[in-house]
Parts: sequence; structure tokens; C-alpha cells
Amino acid sequence: MIRSELIQKLSEENPHLYQRDVERIVNAIFEEIIEAMARGDRVELRGFGAFSVKKRDARTGRNPRTGESVDVDEKHVPFFKAGKLLRDRLNGEA
Repeated sequence: MIRSELIQKLSEENPHLYQRDVERIVNAIFEEIIEAMARGDRVELRGFGAFSVKKRDARTGRNPRTGESVDVDEKHVPFFKAGKLLRDRLNGEA
């Protein structure tokens, strides 16, 4: 599912809301998650999962084409850990 499909589905399930308002709501939620992660905060949505930022240390990598060693800088990457309810639903347990 992509963002536009999510907005469409929420609009269909909430006919009392305009689609442009649903779009603003979805965008606001995503922006808040992004901003919190940019600050280094953890975002937890009970039953769904938790978004956090993990630090990857600098390392020496290898260019797959040439085999040449390449220095890879330290970086921060987004990380998602699924919640118990989500895992259970995916495995047909709930």
C-alpha cells in the first residue's frame, strides 16, 4: 500500500471527512514521525510497532565491481520493530 492508497481507503471509511483533510492528517502523522526520528526520539505505536534510529559505525566496505576497498562513513538509519499484535496477525494467530 502506498500513501495515496492509504488516503483513499481512509477517505472511503470516513465519508464525513473531505479527502484533502484526510491527506493533511496522514501527512501530519508522517511528518511528526520523521521529525521525532530526526531528533533521535523513538516513536511507538502500540500494537503496531516502534520506529527508532540506529547508528551504523564507520567501516571499510568493498566496491562490488572493482573489489577496491572503500571507506564508508558513520551514518544513522531508520529501524522498525514490529509490535506483538502485528506479528500475531501476520502469523494468523489473532
